[in-house]
Amino acid sequence: MSRWLTTAALVAALAGAGLAPAAAAPAPGSSDAEFVRVSHQGNLAEIAAGQDAQKHASSTCVKDVGAALVRDHTKLDAELSALAKKGNVTLPAAPTQEQQAVLKGVQAKAGSLQYDKAWLTAQEAAHTKTLALIDKQISQGTDAETTAAAKKSRPVVAMHLDMVRGGTCHSM
Repeated sequence: MSRWLTTAALVAALAGAGLAPAAAAPAPGSSDAEFVRVSHQGNLAEIAAGQDAQKHASSTCVKDVGAALVRDHTKLDAELSALAKKGNVTLPAAPTQEQQAVLKGVQAKAGSLQYDKAWLTAQEAAHTKTLALIDKQISQGTDAETTAAAKKSRPVVAMHLDMVRGGTCHSM
């Protein structure tokens, strides 16, 4: 019984000293919460871009990559949304203005041969940026669950980048 009391006292002392075990969800206002918010907006942008590619791309490859983006980013976003809810983090309802502007620029080329190239180039830039965000969370994140979500999403985003690298479609 005294061993249990000693352990309980140690845990209480560590918690009081700010050395408690990692949080179970991102705290609102933390860098972990910011990662969740920014990643959510990225997922929304990729889902919209994937849906647009399925409608406007001329090549089957770009349409297939668009479908993969919709499928994968929808799944990743469901996991992020659950994490946000658990941490009481409010998520934006739409992609950023910049992300929306990029998609509108690509959509302006719909019906032309330039659409597929513009779409692939935009996706390469977006996925490169997302990988940098993920890598930062993995190396600097403080919430274990948020960092685990980043680690889980990294191979998916890296695969997407490989699919669009160089503005050329590489279906997997």
